[in-house]
Amino acid sequence: MKETLLTICLAAIVSFGAWAQKVQPSPASTLKQTVGTTDITIVYHRPGLKGRSLETLIPADKVWRTGANEATEITFSKDVKIGGNDLKAGTYSLYTIPGDEWTLIINSKLSWGTQYDKSKDVLRFMAKPMTVSESTETFTIDVSDISKDGTKANLELSWGNVVVKAPIEVTL
Repeated sequence: MKETLLTICLAAIVSFGAWAQKVQPSPASTLKQTVGTTDITIVYHRPGLKGRSLETLIPADKVWRTGANEATEITFSKDVKIGGNDLKAGTYSLYTIPGDEWTLIINSKLSWGTQYDKSKDVLRFMAKPMTVSESTETFTIDVSDISKDGTKANLELSWGNVVVKAPIEVTL
């Protein structure tokens, strides 16, 4: 009798756990990439277009958390140059302001995505968006175009028909 009751209780707990887990509309993602001898880690959530226009999801000239849910987190294990600017090793939030040119913002405050604090900006730089023919349904951040000598790469943001690349330089 005790074994039957225990089995029923365990089955109920397992069933409840499976029921409590639900599909996230904007799933979490972690990218880990080494460029030269510098480790880059990006933690973010990936919203999808789902039939909506990019312009309604990330309006021009407004700060965007560059993903969904929490602010996008970017970590560099060593000092780098990003967008031509020196940046100390550490963990930062990444925000953007879409437009004819995008403003990329490295911010020292780690928080929920809508709690952007301009006074915590470490640096800002501009990047030109490119229009591409193939659409990316789910927002994607990548470290791409790693140079043969391992000293250069691009931080790449892709969503819809837009790709924005920001140069990263590391020292070996």
